[in-house]
Amino acid sequence: MDLDLLQVSPPSLAYICLGGFVVLFSMISLLVKEKLYINEVVLGTGFGVIIGPYVANVFTPRTWGALENTITLEVMRIVLATGLFAVGVELPCAYMKEHAKSLLVIVVPTMAFGWVVVAAVIQALFPELNYISSLCIAACLTPTDPVTCAAITRGKFATKHVPVNIRRILSAESAANDGLAYPFLAISIYLTVETSVRTAFGKWFLVGWLYQVILGTVLGAVLGLLFSKLMKISHNRGFIDRESYVAQYLALSIFTIGIASTIGADDLLAAFAAGSAISWDGHFNVQTENDVFSSVIDYVLNCGCFIYIGAWLPLEAYNSPEYGITPWRLVLLVIVILVLRRIPPLLALYKFVPEIATWKEALFSGHFGPMGVSAVFVSALALTRLPTPEHPPANQAQYLAATIQPIVSFVVLGSIIVHGLSIPFFNIGRGVRSRTVSLTTSWTSRNRVIVPDWILWARRAPDIVESAVDEDVERGSTKTPKDTVESTVDIPVTGPPGVVTFQDVLADIDSVMTRRHGRSEDDFSPELVQVDTVNKPPGPVILDNGALDDNRIQISRFAMLHTIRYGPR
Repeated sequence: MDLDLLQVSPPSLAYICLGGFVVLFSMISLLVKEKLYINEVVLGTGFGVIIGPYVANVFTPRTWGALENTITLEVMRIVLATGLFAVGVELPCAYMKEHAKSLLVIVVPTMAFGWVVVAAVIQALFPELNYISSLCIAACLTPTDPVTCAAITRGKFATKHVPVNIRRILSAESAANDGLAYPFLAISIYLTVETSVRTAFGKWFLVGWLYQVILGTVLGAVLGLLFSKLMKISHNRGFIDRESYVAQYLALSIFTIGIASTIGADDLLAAFAAGSAISWDGHFNVQTENDVFSSVIDYVLNCGCFIYIGAWLPLEAYNSPEYGITPWRLVLLVIVILVLRRIPPLLALYKFVPEIATWKEALFSGHFGPMGVSAVFVSALALTRLPTPEHPPANQAQYLAATIQPIVSFVVLGSIIVHGLSIPFFNIGRGVRSRTVSLTTSWTSRNRVIVPDWILWARRAPDIVESAVDEDVERGSTKTPKDTVESTVDIPVTGPPGVVTFQDVLADIDSVMTRRHGRSEDDFSPELVQVDTVNKPPGPVILDNGALDDNRIQISRFAMLHTIRYGPR
């Protein structure tokens, strides 16, 4: 009997490539992500290009025929849904309620401005497209990608140098405006395919806003609150274990988008609303705290998604003179979009957003509005509502169908490169600057105490209280215990550089409060810190120089209740 033992098939090669990349990247992930500040988004996309049809020809999504766009749409949907659900869960309790005004100011005007301006730029660079078709392409590029944004706003560099309020507001904005891309796309599609403008606007209001956006948000919030109550009841009766809580990250997000997409509602907004609602009271956060499984899910999905995007990119379509698409026009489009899409409106509106304190933070927030998975998803969704293009296109709708993905995919590629490598280049610039001024600062630093990094980078966060012994304190709570007793002491200059040793402090310490003195915003040099202490255990207590995300401090040898305060800016 003949046995064909060697079976080389496209699925098996895809498994080898995906698994091999994750394994190899994991071997050097600490070096790449914490030292070079390069994340899986950039490397995954590059690896996808290498194994794609233009280099190794191992993984070729665009050869899958009629199912290619459907598979692309669903892969992007799953990755976006899990990412949006995770963003909703990881935000502090009731964050959307407390920061609704700021999000409204950031999301709606910024999206509308970017949509209109980018459409005008697209029409100027590609005259064969009318303004309505340009609005459709611009709608794909309007939302900020939450997957790429999460890879940028997390990690060692962001934790140390980006204020926690900026990271949270950027995460919430990227999640909210993903779902709001539906109305921008809907009006463009309706104006393209409908013969009557009145009919197009009527469908846009009734279907695009009332049914898709409003219903999707309400549906997600109701499902999140319902499952939150059910899990609390199950927990109180001892029916659910910790592992099952963590599994809800994936299960509930998929369940939510399944229901929302079945009834035609906005599934992305539904996933984000469900994640925000399920963690509204903090119970879900407490049960899943310090668990890394959700991060593992995001990591594997992100790697697979961007490998897929790298292999999916239509590189040959970037030079299609018959459609007016040439490389120089695409490069110019990327540059103009990066400059005009978000930066001008945020510079104009940041004074109405309490989380953004200065124009520099507004510039940073405007720059870090990456385009990635969400843009690919919306472009694939648009193709499902457009006619199949002929060659040459018979009308504007077919011309739009033929050009939307080449233009969108090139902008996505440019955004991945620029935003993915911004932090490494910024870090190189900081290193050069620090070496330049080291001689100037060395003498003054001798007379100052070297303090932990978390005192320096978290200067604009609100007062946050975290308890290592009381699990009833909710994440993100701004309530300060009433029985806290404060007394000011000096810190002796002892111990090695980078470590603060508390000695000569009377009584037992069980809480430490630090307050950063008011200084100029460009001054990052070390400074003397006041430490308020109560109840000191015998022997010296050393604070680790590292810092955790969300202003959490690693403590050795004792549990500490802390509050971070800041002086006037």
